[in-house]
Amino acid sequence: MTQLASAPTVPASRYPWAALAAVAVTVLAWASAFVGIRSVGASYDAGPMALGRLLVGSLALGAGLLISRRWVQPTRREWALIALCGLAWFGVYNVALNAAEQRVDAGTTAMLVNVGPILIALFAGLLLGEGFPRWLVIGALVAFGGAVLVGASTANAAGSDLLGVVLCLVAAVTYAIGVLAQKVVLRRLPALQVTWLACTIGALACLPFTPALLADAAAAPVGATAGLVYLGLVPTALAFSTWGYALARMDAGRLGVSTYLVPPITIAMSAALLSEVPPVLAFVGGAICLVGVALSRRR
Repeated sequence: MTQLASAPTVPASRYPWAALAAVAVTVLAWASAFVGIRSVGASYDAGPMALGRLLVGSLALGAGLLISRRWVQPTRREWALIALCGLAWFGVYNVALNAAEQRVDAGTTAMLVNVGPILIALFAGLLLGEGFPRWLVIGALVAFGGAVLVGASTANAAGSDLLGVVLCLVAAVTYAIGVLAQKVVLRRLPALQVTWLACTIGALACLPFTPALLADAAAAPVGATAGLVYLGLVPTALAFSTWGYALARMDAGRLGVSTYLVPPITIAMSAALLSEVPPVLAFVGGAICLVGVALSRRR
């Protein structure tokens, strides 16, 4: 694992606004995913939903890859890391997240999954040689405190069960594993290629859910199926591509902490679209998350 720091990241200073725009697209799309999963989950079970989302995402990403005509042959080590990213982040993460949101509301899920950036920052410092910049550590701790506050207040209000919380934490761990594996291969391989390969590997891992997906699709209303397609096109194909673009140009720890913007946005969306209104303390926690992200960006 000590070999993970073998190649430099693309200099962030060359792409400042493009990278920030990519982060903004990712954050908004991923926030909408928590709301979309909560809604689509009424018609599709966790496994079939993951498979459907990944199939749509893989097709869209594959089309983009054909248009770009950029392909760099991965080494054996890079294939292993891509497989790890695909199985952990695209496969296990999606199934666990979908199952969690059948037990936990969207806002609480977003908060609990955002334990992941803390793990990313810690392991990126240890394994990728990014170190532990003072403001990154301070910002991560402040944002995590806000996440805990929102998670606790929303969970109490929603009556979330223990299994749902455990599934959220499984999603957080596999999210962190996927980011760290992806970060290494992005040092040499194009972001779109890596994202398509990982998404396709995740879809292949979920193929055992094919009969259940066909059964759910036959019974689901048109709106739920449209929501499933949206999950594949926007939070998967688009957002994972913009994430990969930004990750190739920013430290993994710093970018990971930026995703603390997702939960407050998710809470606002779920309140407007799902009528899941969190308690006042959740809004306070969301504000603390924003402060933490701002602190983590300081030099």
